[in-house]
Amino acid sequence: MSTSSPANETPAALTSAQAPSARSRVRRVAENANYERETLYAIIDAAYVCHIAFTDPHGTHCIPTACWREGQHLYIHGSNGSRMVKRMLDGAQVCVTITHIDGLVLARSAFNHSMNYRSCMIYGQFEALVETADKRSSMDAFMHKIAPGREHEARPGNAKELAATTVLRIPLDEAACKLRRGPPVDDAQDQGLPVWAGVLPLQQFQAPPIAASDNVVAAPDYVRQWHRSEER
Repeated sequence: MSTSSPANETPAALTSAQAPSARSRVRRVAENANYERETLYAIIDAAYVCHIAFTDPHGTHCIPTACWREGQHLYIHGSNGSRMVKRMLDGAQVCVTITHIDGLVLARSAFNHSMNYRSCMIYGQFEALVETADKRSSMDAFMHKIAPGREHEARPGNAKELAATTVLRIPLDEAACKLRRGPPVDDAQDQGLPVWAGVLPLQQFQAPPIAASDNVVAAPDYVRQWHRSEER
């Protein structure tokens, strides 16, 4: 996980937990590392998309895809013919990343600018769900992630749709989080410069729902409750 200069980093979540492996250990600005399972879960649960890096005979790829968590696994799904899915089924080693940007940190020195963020990296191999019942249950969990209660209203996938879809999961055993929060950290010689310093906060918010032009159904509770002002 790359960061800006160490002088500009404020420790976000010091923890006594150890990295689960050598490749998942945060080396750059290690004081911003966090290996707690609760931190990892919170970062995943706040995300709708992850990026998956892998290699194949054509080179290295990093593909964004929808994701959700069930217990101690992160789940994705895709078409059986997908290049990424095929590589996952071959047992490819992957690196999954998620990042939330919470603010732009403006210091008095250009090289001490930074960002406030929450991020995680997950290493390992995906495995496919084999049983149709397991795939259906997991896709229901995905629907619930998108809008709690939606899984009880939308038409579920039929046999043909499920057969054409691969649902995969990766264990969260080999993962690391990295976080930063707080104000800029200026060098002592820059603190007297007549330059504004502080944080430009960034938030994701839920705007009012927009019904389809041909919708004739009253909005259910999870739609009416979608628009709220608090940060996701």
